[in-house]
Amino acid sequence: MSIQERYSRQTRFTPFGPEGQARLAASSATIVGCGALGTVQAGLLARAGIGTLRLIDRDYVEESNLQRQVLYTESDAEAGLPKAEAARRHLLEANSGVVIEAFVSDLNPANVEELLGGVDVVLDATDNFETRLLINDFCVRDGIPWIYGAAVGAYGIAMPILPGLSACFRCIYPEPPSGAQPTCETSGVMGPVTSLIASIQAMEALKILAGKADQVRRKIFTANLWNGPVREVSMPGRDADCPACGRREFPYLEGLRRAPVSLCGRNAVQIHERRRPVDLAALARQLELVGKVRVNEFALRLVDGEYEITVFADGRAIIKGTQDVGVARSLYSRYVGN
Repeated sequence: MSIQERYSRQTRFTPFGPEGQARLAASSATIVGCGALGTVQAGLLARAGIGTLRLIDRDYVEESNLQRQVLYTESDAEAGLPKAEAARRHLLEANSGVVIEAFVSDLNPANVEELLGGVDVVLDATDNFETRLLINDFCVRDGIPWIYGAAVGAYGIAMPILPGLSACFRCIYPEPPSGAQPTCETSGVMGPVTSLIASIQAMEALKILAGKADQVRRKIFTANLWNGPVREVSMPGRDADCPACGRREFPYLEGLRRAPVSLCGRNAVQIHERRRPVDLAALARQLELVGKVRVNEFALRLVDGEYEITVFADGRAIIKGTQDVGVARSLYSRYVGN
C-alpha cells in the first residue's frame, strides 16, 4: 500500500490535507506518561503518521492497567514489561514507518532537556502536578506548545498551552493543590473518559504538527461522562504577573536532585535519586535466595513477603507495599545497596 493510500482518509479532510500530512511526517512529539491517556495519544499519533514519537514512563505494566490502557496485553503484564517499551513494540506493529523512542525513566530536572528538547509538541499524560509544572517551565522557557490533560473517576479535563499566545499552566494553577487529591487508585477511573480526554489532546497536537496551530481551540474542556455536564470554556488571558510566562521564573527546572516520592495513592514509593547503572542479571543471582525474582533486560522484580521491589537498569526502584519513605529506603539499601 502506498503512503498516499495509507493516510488517504485523513488527507481527504480538507482542513488537514496532503500538506498537513507531509508536515506531520516531518514532525516530532513527546508523550510524558504511557498510562490511560498516553496509550491513546500514542496510538492516534503513530497511526496518523507522525515522524518521531518519544515515549516516557517510569512504570511497568500491571493487570489493573488493562481496563483502560489500551495498548497493553496480558502478556505484557505477565512479563512485567516497562510501559514505554511495551508501547513502543505495539505501536511499531501498527505503523513500522514511525520512529519511536522509548525511555524507561522518570521525567525530572536532570533529564528534561534530553527528553523534551527539540520536539514540536509535548502531551501531558502524567499523574501529578509536580511533573506538569516542570513541563510548563521547560515548554514556556523554550516556546514549545504542550497539552495538559487529566482524568479521574468519570471526570476529565484538557487544555492546550501555546507559549507566548495563550495563558500557561501557572497562569491558571500558580501552585500545586494543597491536601490529598483524588487519584485513579483511590477514586477509580472509567476507560471512556480517559479515551475522550486523550483524543482531544491528540487532535490539538495534530493541528500543531500539521502547521495549523492557529486552529487550536484555546478552550478548557471538561466532562463528567457519568452524569454530566460536558463543557468548554474560554481560557483566561495571560497573567502579566505569572511567575512562568510573565516574570520568566522557572523554579521547577532548578533542582537536579529530588527526594523519594510516594506514588499517586498506590501504596508505593519511588526511589529515584540514586542514579547508577545496575547489572540486573547479577543482582537477580544475588537475590534468588531472598524471594521470588523475575528479571528481563529492563527491570528486576523481587517479591519478599508483603513487599514488591522493582529495580530498573538505571538504579531507580519502585517499592510496593509501603508509603513510608524510610521503609522504602531501607528495603532499597538492603537489596540493591547504598
